[in-house]
Order: sequence, then C-alpha cells, then structure tokens
Amino acid sequence: MPRPHPLVIGHRGAPGYRPEHSRSSYDLALELGVDAVEPDVVATRDGVLVVRHENEISGTTDVAEHPEFADRRTTKHVDGARLTGWFTEDFTWDELSTLSTRERIPEIRPRSATFDGAQPLLRLADLLDLVRTASLAQGREIGVVLEVKHASYFASIGLDLAPMIETELRAAGWASGGLPLVIESFESTVLHRLRERGVAGTYVYLLESKGKPFDLVSAYGDAAPTYPATATPRGLDGLVGAVDGISVDKRMILAPDRLGRATGPSPIVADAHERGLQVYTWTCRPENAFLLPEFRGKGGKPAFGDYEAEWDVIRRSGVDGVFVDHPDLGVAFFRGV
Repeated sequence: MPRPHPLVIGHRGAPGYRPEHSRSSYDLALELGVDAVEPDVVATRDGVLVVRHENEISGTTDVAEHPEFADRRTTKHVDGARLTGWFTEDFTWDELSTLSTRERIPEIRPRSATFDGAQPLLRLADLLDLVRTASLAQGREIGVVLEVKHASYFASIGLDLAPMIETELRAAGWASGGLPLVIESFESTVLHRLRERGVAGTYVYLLESKGKPFDLVSAYGDAAPTYPATATPRGLDGLVGAVDGISVDKRMILAPDRLGRATGPSPIVADAHERGLQVYTWTCRPENAFLLPEFRGKGGKPAFGDYEAEWDVIRRSGVDGVFVDHPDLGVAFFRGV
C-alpha cells in the first residue's frame, strides 16, 4: 500500500541548523519529527565505526587545530580522487574522541557555525542508541538510513566495513528486522555482502547524476555501467531482486534543461515503481546555493529561494523518501503539517 507522503529523512541530522552528524543535529531532527535520520559511517584505525560524511575530516572537525595530530596530515587517493587532509583510518577512536565537530559550509550556514567546537564526534553505536531512545520517548517508530561510505577503499587498506557494520547492528538490536533500517551505498557490492550476511533491512542503491561506481570500475574498468545508465528502464531491470530501491540525485527527477530550468518530474520514479523498486532523492535544501536557477531569489547564496516550487516537482514525482537538511521545512512541506 503506498505511503500517504514520502519518508522525511533528516540528512545527517538537521545540518541546516547544527553542524552535520553532531549530537545536537540529530537531537533537533528527532525533535522536529523526521521519519528517519541518515548517518554516514567510516572506520577508525582500530575498527570503530564513526559517523562522518567522509573519512577526510578537516572540513567537519577541529583536527587542524590539534598540534599533536599535525603529522597525520597526508595525501591519499580515495575512490580515484586525490585528497589531502586528515583521515579517520589514521586515528584510533580514543584519539578521534578528543576532536569536536564544526560546520562544513559556514559561508552558507553561519548560524550553524556558532556551534563549532561544542560537541564531540559520534560513533554508530551512539547514534543507534540515540534513535532508539527517542523512538521510545516519543512513542513512534523512527528509522535509520545507514549510508556505507567508501567500502572498496576501506577494504583495500584492511578495514572491511561489512562485518564491522553487521557486528555493530546486531549488538544494538538493529539487524533482525524489528527496527526500521535502510542500508544504502554508492557501491552495490557492499549492499550485496551485507544482505548475504543476513542483516535485515531495506537495501537502497545510491545513484549520482553522472559518473560510475568505484567498486564496478575497479572490477570491470571501462565496461562498468554509468550511474545514469543504471537509472534507465533497462538498467533498473538489472536491479530487480538485487536491491529494494534506488536513491537519486534530485537533478535526476527535476531534469533541468540546458538553461537550468526544471522539465520534470522525469519518468525515473514511475519507471522504478513499475519494477517494484522504491525511490528516494537527495537533497532538498532551501538555500539559493542549492536550488535550480529558476527557483533562486534575492539575498545571495545563504538566503532561501522559492524552494517550495522546486520541492513540488519532487513531490509530484511520487517519490518514496526525501532527504532534507531543515527537518521542520521538510516535514511541513512533504507531510503537509
């Protein structure tokens, strides 16, 4: 039976108001009534799963201000990209626990940046406990949409995320199907491995609007399918039975033309639904910086544009879930509260 409205998912908590993946970001998202929250997970050197958007943490923590870690700054290639900074896999959890969170885009979200330095990093175990406690306190079901980051890269350095995630979820009571769990990744191979390990949940394949998945490029080279090709009817046919759904860049639904004007909703949601696949989309943000040109207003990048007009295209597509940075706005618009 179709849902009356899409799932409203707190993308990294409520990062429109608090530094992403911080305790207060998640607390606020849960207080504002999201259906689920989305933690990204990466690993430490000693195998602890940490809630961070990326394993390179110079932009979201105060690591650069810790002289004791100055020699950890290095350059690596992660999923084919050359990155310089500090990486979670070069730290133990005890070391990372001495850092604090900070706003990733302070020029867009200066109010959130006022919370810089106030909160420590979270482990996945902390987040799972937080959501379960909030669910009991509020008397409603709240889900976790767990994104697995850079699985092939971590496996290449001896940190296999799949068994770590399985162990963590089982220990917290989130692996048996009794609690609402979605597992997503841009790499389909780690999704298949977690399903084979018996972790119960909804499995969602993340699709960019361009490029190719790193795990399949590593395995098949130039023959690896592109993300856009996977989103075609033929590509979606190949996902049936392998995953439960897809999560797409909102541009794949908005379908902007060469002038940046929305021509959507595109047929991608209907095509997926015809094949029994759910569709989520990311990320619904109100600031001009993230809207298509036709929906931007005055006040520069941080100001809110006509986000409701852009979001209406997404809502009309019949999408099953939306990731939002401002949970109050997302709940009000997509749930009609």
